[in-house]
Amino acid sequence: MGKNSKGNCRSLQESSWEMKKDDVRFILSAFLSWRVLLFLFVALGIALFPLQENFLGGRLENYLKNPYFWSFLNFDGEHYASIAYQGYLPLTYFYFPFYPLVARLIVSPLGESFINVAISGLLVSNLSFAVGLFGLWKLVRLDYKRNVATLTVILLLLFPTSFYFGAFYTESLVFALIVWAFYLARKRQWLAVGILAAMATATRITALALLPALAYEVWEYRRKKNGKIALPIISLALIPMGLGIYMYYLYRVTGDPLEFFNAISLFGQQRSAEIVLLPQVFYRYFFKVLPNLDYSYFPAVFTSYLEIGSAVLFFILGVWAFFKIRLSYAFFLAAGYLIPPLSGSFSSFPRYVLILFPAFILLAVWLNKKSKIGRRMVFLILFMLLSVACALFARGYWVS
Repeated sequence: MGKNSKGNCRSLQESSWEMKKDDVRFILSAFLSWRVLLFLFVALGIALFPLQENFLGGRLENYLKNPYFWSFLNFDGEHYASIAYQGYLPLTYFYFPFYPLVARLIVSPLGESFINVAISGLLVSNLSFAVGLFGLWKLVRLDYKRNVATLTVILLLLFPTSFYFGAFYTESLVFALIVWAFYLARKRQWLAVGILAAMATATRITALALLPALAYEVWEYRRKKNGKIALPIISLALIPMGLGIYMYYLYRVTGDPLEFFNAISLFGQQRSAEIVLLPQVFYRYFFKVLPNLDYSYFPAVFTSYLEIGSAVLFFILGVWAFFKIRLSYAFFLAAGYLIPPLSGSFSSFPRYVLILFPAFILLAVWLNKKSKIGRRMVFLILFMLLSVACALFARGYWVS
């Protein structure tokens, strides 16, 4: 693996499908601690912020009965739950089908009431995220020592929008599919790679970033091993199939295979159904969005600066990745970064970057070289941002 691992890598032959008990214990305890923190942040939101009654999960009546449950279906969570419950309706084609389909399949034996759909979706999210954390750990350990893997997990859990992994959103499922696709690619299990990647592109369009990344893995495999290329090529061909199947469905139902993109302007004035280049998006934020904010309204200020802060940070990490980590990871990070702003906005960007795991590996490598005080300061800042973001979201304020 040469210069990218810088002496920290372990050979693929030395790695194992099994994990040490201490590693399993750490991941489970970190996941459970994170879940407890999210409930505490919901309580913080109830104490600090007045309730915004629009876009609440389960509608106002249910939310008031149990905000610790229904707040994790706020905003887009309601749309995904609705699709899982009654299928697609007009103006909902922006939401990709695989996640609500999985929730629907799981809930079927339990009875398809809306509350059961909600429970099913939250189970899918939380279990998927736990599975994804195990995959991330194993993936990091192929190249780095345990302390880097530990920091990667902690940084992901403390990222300001990580609460979406526990909500009725696609982030957890697509994250798990992506990290395991990468891990299996490193193990050269090509057919499984293609299947997982196809599921990912049926879950989120950002998963198309897997195509250049895994193409590089195939090229590396061919270059170093001189192995048979047929199965890896089939694997690559499978990647866009998830999106392709959904586009065919849209064509049959609406007559427009790109309905998910052409209707995107319905979700905010900043979004455009025409492709907008990244420099234009930065220009909009620095010269139009930020100067015209109502600085007396904290939620809007917090969200806007979280958006542009995430955009700047991940841009830097995307460039740095080409010099510091495996090139397939760098390709994935760069492509995954560039896809969401094509609609002309960084709206939801702090959530979209959650699945860009190479960025968290980079941050972990950087933070591993800092002092304990430096690491704790970073953890404290992330903790505070996460607590505010989760509290706002739980009370019906748009965060991402």
